[in-house]
Amino acid sequence: MIVAPDLSALGHAAKDALILALIDRLNVLEKRVASLEKEVVTLRAENAALRTKLGLPPKTPDNSSTPPSQGRKPSEKAPKSKGKRKSRPGKHRPLHPNPSNERSVPATHCEHCQTDVCSEPQTAREAYDRIEIPPIAAEITRITLMGGVCPCCGKPFKAPAPEGLGPGSPFGPNLTALALHLRYTQGIGFERLSHLFSHVFGLDISEGALVNMIKASCGAFAQQAGRIRQDLFAKGVMESDETTMRVGKKNWWLWVFHHADSALLTLKPSRGKIVIQEFLGEYRPGFWISDRYGAQMGWAEKDQQVCLAHLIRDAQYAVDAGDKVFAPGLKRLFAYACALGRRRERLKDSTLRAYLRKLEAKLDVLMARIPVVTAGVKLQRAIKKCRRHLFVFMTNRDLSPTNNGSERSLRPCAVFRKITNCFRSEWGAGFYADIRSVIETARRRGIGALEAIRLTLRGLPLAQAP
Repeated sequence: MIVAPDLSALGHAAKDALILALIDRLNVLEKRVASLEKEVVTLRAENAALRTKLGLPPKTPDNSSTPPSQGRKPSEKAPKSKGKRKSRPGKHRPLHPNPSNERSVPATHCEHCQTDVCSEPQTAREAYDRIEIPPIAAEITRITLMGGVCPCCGKPFKAPAPEGLGPGSPFGPNLTALALHLRYTQGIGFERLSHLFSHVFGLDISEGALVNMIKASCGAFAQQAGRIRQDLFAKGVMESDETTMRVGKKNWWLWVFHHADSALLTLKPSRGKIVIQEFLGEYRPGFWISDRYGAQMGWAEKDQQVCLAHLIRDAQYAVDAGDKVFAPGLKRLFAYACALGRRRERLKDSTLRAYLRKLEAKLDVLMARIPVVTAGVKLQRAIKKCRRHLFVFMTNRDLSPTNNGSERSLRPCAVFRKITNCFRSEWGAGFYADIRSVIETARRRGIGALEAIRLTLRGLPLAQAP
């Protein structure tokens, strides 16, 4: 508590000094009060925003781009049984079309009365397969190059190495292909992979030797990725998406560019347009399919198709947020459009054009509505910006209404990211992009992953789907 001074004891000069000091203090207090008032206004605005946010629905895989692995389903009670389950036709394992061995066992005695039946005619009564794996052992060939001293010139000579069995790495292409298959399709770490070769095949292969196998394979997979890139550029349509990957101590982005039976992945430290610019060079496809992310827009010469699946999830979020005017109808419209896209093979061009006019008319009706919920307003604003890219697939049968193909291509990569924690080196990250390009392209062309790796190591291209 401040005690007031005895003003009667102060002279004019002292009173003037006191007044000036009080004025200065008042000015400081006014500035402080103004600052506090601004802070109060800011805090009230933040408080209001947080209160509004508390009322919004949570982001889930059904109403946003949240990955399915982060979704949480509520616990549900098991439904009560409604009596005896309806029977189903039995299933059994079919017999193998090409068994390694066949063994016919004739009966010697009747199983009922033990009569000798060896001389009686017999026919096949039952056939089944017995499947077994023979003992697994590596085939190790010791190469000894003989030599001596030439009697003519007196110089030492040595026999040349057999073709394909030269000195260097002791590991053959089949073993290398298996190691790459287990590492990059099954996600087995180097330590566990080393133990697997030791316990299953009886081979002592160190982690360093496994890394050397991968480094020696980089050139072959880079060459195969180059072929895939040329095949992809010949399509005229491009689809793209990206996901995060950890390289060293930084976040990188794994991009996928694909269409039909070709897919190419690349790992870059950027998520910007520079990645697509480097990938395309001077080439520009006629059409492009992607979500509405800005870096993936504007690359097509003719037109772009935005992913309707993303917009359906955005509409679901607006519905969850309380919009009953605009979002529900939009969600139904896009679901109907996707269903039409799945039926295009059975529809004529004239029928598709009629359906397109119907879709546009329904969208006009929806856009005329005025949503009152903030989420609905934002969704309508987003639809206005991309409206001309919504139904391009209705007049071009090569286009898909969704970008789900990109999601499916990146899904194995997301699983690999979770179980391996990604990469320590940039060259390892680049090799992963190349080998995933080969495996994904092979999948689309009906080629198994192991066979695709073998073909790549032999320098052969992947046969395109007919």
